[in-house]
Amino acid sequence: MTPVSGNPIDCAAVDFDLSSDQEALRDAAATLLDRVAGHDALRARVGDGVVVGTLPGAGEGAAEAPTADAPTGFDQAAWSAMADQGWLALELPEDEGGLGLGMVEAAALCEQIGRRLVAAPFVSTLLALGALSHPEARAMEGTAAWRQSLSEGAAVGCVAFVPDIDRLTVTPAGPDCLLSGHVAPTLFAPSSDVAVVLTSEAVYAVDLAAHGRPVALPAMDRTRELGALAFERTPALRIGDQAAAALLLDRAATAVAAEMLGSADRVLALAVDYAKDRVQFGKPIGSFQAVKHMLADALVDVEGMRSTVYYAAWCAATDDRERSLAASMAKSWCSDASRRVMAAGLQVHGGIGFTWEHDMHLFVKRAQLDQVSFGDAAFHRDRIAGLLHDRVASGQGIA
Repeated sequence: MTPVSGNPIDCAAVDFDLSSDQEALRDAAATLLDRVAGHDALRARVGDGVVVGTLPGAGEGAAEAPTADAPTGFDQAAWSAMADQGWLALELPEDEGGLGLGMVEAAALCEQIGRRLVAAPFVSTLLALGALSHPEARAMEGTAAWRQSLSEGAAVGCVAFVPDIDRLTVTPAGPDCLLSGHVAPTLFAPSSDVAVVLTSEAVYAVDLAAHGRPVALPAMDRTRELGALAFERTPALRIGDQAAAALLLDRAATAVAAEMLGSADRVLALAVDYAKDRVQFGKPIGSFQAVKHMLADALVDVEGMRSTVYYAAWCAATDDRERSLAASMAKSWCSDASRRVMAAGLQVHGGIGFTWEHDMHLFVKRAQLDQVSFGDAAFHRDRIAGLLHDRVASGQGIA
């Protein structure tokens, strides 16, 4: 019965909170990351503004030495801890050594990683492993070794998104195919052993350990490395069809949105704390109405991000018919909301937020890259319109 009208509601009860097991996983992840990838590790990663040389965890076999201004490698201590905890095998069945969990638990981990700007290829490897675990990929010889290596943390994976299929030429070559073309800069490609290439029509896997890794590129985001993949008749496996491509895009959009949620939530907390401590005109600036409104709007944005992220994660975990819509709604909302929250955080912090010594700029730069990864807000709004148009055209309706 509804509390106002007294009319009966003919639907199942909905639990909007994480389960006790999911909360325990989230809290354990927070404790672990605070220990192995806390503030000191973050500052060691970004340095004093100029990164020289290679940090532990960088992949071997790059075609050239990395540019001195390019962030390279990843946090090996955090990566090892993630592997030891079984996070990389989170979604694998228990009979394959996995935890048998789903996308909701993965989103909870991504949120905690985003809160701390952890410099480890968790999201990219999780997504690559998921693509290689698709039924079509499982039927192919050689993918089992990749799955085992990725799930154990012995190998790193990256996912390259190619929204414009014209940028990539696919030539059949017996049971395999050959890829030619240039791909936009991809996170952790210079350290990856396998690259999963996502197009609108199919999913491909390329053995970077055998065919060469790209050089690390200079980047504003100092917490993660970037590399531009260039293929020239490079052997690849076609590991998924159009349906597999849609699934991978949904999962990628949801995971990146969860990272943005964690970063935005942390920036909001930093801004609130600063507004309480910073005194101007004899009062904490948080007592001024304009600052209160700014932080209240940021809270609305963050809670909206949380709702869309975990609904998208639930849809992905249950393969709900709303999966693609929910993923694109989460990515479009979180991309826009993240930008607003970061702007509010900078505004509240004032001049100190622009200094290298403060962490604010690190969150802003990472968020800017996440906002455009796997499609920006405009891309996903167009995708939502296309999905709804197809439903209406087929007579399904949009309700």
